[in-house]
Amino acid sequence: MTSPAELAAGLTDLSGEALDHLQRLLAVWGVLADLSFSDLLLVTPVRDTAGAKVVILGQMRPTTAPTLLGVDMVGQVLEAADWPPVAEALSSGAACARPVALPAAAQAALMARATAGPGDTGELPAVPEVAAVECVPVRHGGKIVALLVRIGAVEGHRRSGRLERVYRSLFDRLAAMVANGVYPFAGEDTAGADTPRVGDGLLLVDAEGRITFASPNAMNALHRMGVGAAVEGRRLADIGVEEMAVDRALATGHPVIEEVERRPDVVVLVHCTPLLTDGTVTGAMVLLRDVTDLRRRDRLLLSKDAAIREVHHRVKNNLQTISSLLSLQARRLEPGRGREALREAERRVRSIAVVHEILSREPGEQVPFDEIVTALVRMAEDSVVAAHPVEIRVTGDLGDVPAGIATPLAVVLAELLQNAVEHAFVGAEGVGHVEVVLAATPRRLTVQVRDDGRGLPEDFDIERTTSLGLSIVRDLVTSQLGGTIAMEARHGTLVAIEVPIRDGHLANGP
Repeated sequence: MTSPAELAAGLTDLSGEALDHLQRLLAVWGVLADLSFSDLLLVTPVRDTAGAKVVILGQMRPTTAPTLLGVDMVGQVLEAADWPPVAEALSSGAACARPVALPAAAQAALMARATAGPGDTGELPAVPEVAAVECVPVRHGGKIVALLVRIGAVEGHRRSGRLERVYRSLFDRLAAMVANGVYPFAGEDTAGADTPRVGDGLLLVDAEGRITFASPNAMNALHRMGVGAAVEGRRLADIGVEEMAVDRALATGHPVIEEVERRPDVVVLVHCTPLLTDGTVTGAMVLLRDVTDLRRRDRLLLSKDAAIREVHHRVKNNLQTISSLLSLQARRLEPGRGREALREAERRVRSIAVVHEILSREPGEQVPFDEIVTALVRMAEDSVVAAHPVEIRVTGDLGDVPAGIATPLAVVLAELLQNAVEHAFVGAEGVGHVEVVLAATPRRLTVQVRDDGRGLPEDFDIERTTSLGLSIVRDLVTSQLGGTIAMEARHGTLVAIEVPIRDGHLANGP
C-alpha cells in the first residue's frame, strides 16, 4: 500500500518540512475524528493543476460514530470542483462548511461495494446522498499545505446532549489551531499504539487547571484510581491525582504524556494537549486511558524474556564446560586421530555455545548473525599455524537470524572455515586468503566461503565425501536447514550455500 509520503512525493510539491507536519497530523488526528463524530480526509493539491485537482493523502474513521465512508479513498485524485467547499477553501484560504453531495468517485465506490454484498462486518455500507462537509486549511510556515475535510451526517432538528456539544466545541478549538499552523505541535511525542483516544476518557480543564467537563469513561478511569467524589470545578490535585502533566502542558503550551500509577497496580496513561487561542493557553484536553492490563502484560513479557535469556546463559555455560572437558581430554592423548577427533568435537560444541552466548544477551529469538561470524572467524584464526598464515575477510551480512537457523548455520560456517585454514594451504607459500560472503533477502540466505588454496581433487563429490566435517556440513544444510550446497574448484575452492526462508522461518519448517 502506498504511504502518504510516497503519494506526496509523486503527486505534489510539498516540501520535506511540510510533509513532516502532515505526518504528525496523521499521527494524532484520530482524536479529531472522534470529537467531530465524522470521517476525516486529508487532501492536498496535485502538482501543476493550480488546485483544480486534489489527492487524498489520508483517511480516518471515528470511534464515536458510524462511518459514512465504507471504502478507502486514500490515493484517489479528484476534481476539486466536485466538492465546492474544497474548491472554496483552497481559493479563499478560509474554513468553510456546508451540506453537499459526496464526489462522484466516492459515490461510485460506495455503490460498487454495496452491490457486491456485505463486507467483513456483514453490513452493507451506507451510501449518503448528501453529507455535511467542512474544510479546514492545514497551515505550515504560514502557507496552506493541505485541507482537513470533515465528512459527517447532516444534522436534523434533534437536540444534542452535553457530551456531544462539548466534543464538537473541542473539535472547533483544535481545528482553529490546525488552521493557524500550531496543531499538531512540532516535535510532539505520542505513546504509539497506547495513545489514548477520546472514547478512553476525556477531561476538559480551563487555563487554571480546573476541570470543566469529565466524560463517563474518564470518570471510570478516575474511579479505578480511587477517586469517588465529583470532579467538575476542581483541580486534579484537589481529588488526589497527580497533575504534573496538566501543569506542564499549561505552563509550556506543549503536549505532555505521562503514566500515573496508583496502588494496587493501577496505571493510567495521561495525554494532555494544551488549547491555544492567538498564542495564549486557554485550557487543555486531557485524555485518560487505563493501561493496567497492558503494563501487566509488558511485565510478564519482560519476565519471560529474562527467563529465556537465563536459560540460554546456562546452556552456554554448560556447553563451555563440555568444551573445556573435551579440550582437557584431548591434551591427555597422544598425537593422532583420537586427539584430532576430540579437538574437532570441542570446536563444534564451542561454535554452538557462541549462539547461546549471544541469545543470553539479546532479547527475543532473533540473533545478530554478524556477531556469530566475528566469533567464528576469531576461532578459525586462533587455530592457524605459523607455517601457513591465513587472512580471513568477511563481506556482507545476514542481519538478524532466528535461533533455529543460526545454530546449525554457525556449525556449518565453523566447519568450512576450519576446513579451509587446515587443508587448503598445506604446502603453500606466503599468505593464504579466505573470504566469507554473506547475503540475505526476505526469501533466502546465501553464504559463500572462498579460498585461494590448492583446490579440490578432480573426482571430488560432496554427496560421496568421506570427510566427517564435510558430511556434517552437507547433512545440516540439506536436512536441517532445507537448503542446497555446492563445492567447486575455482582458483581454489568455492563453497556456496543457499537456505530458503519463509516468513522468517525455514521454508521446510513447521
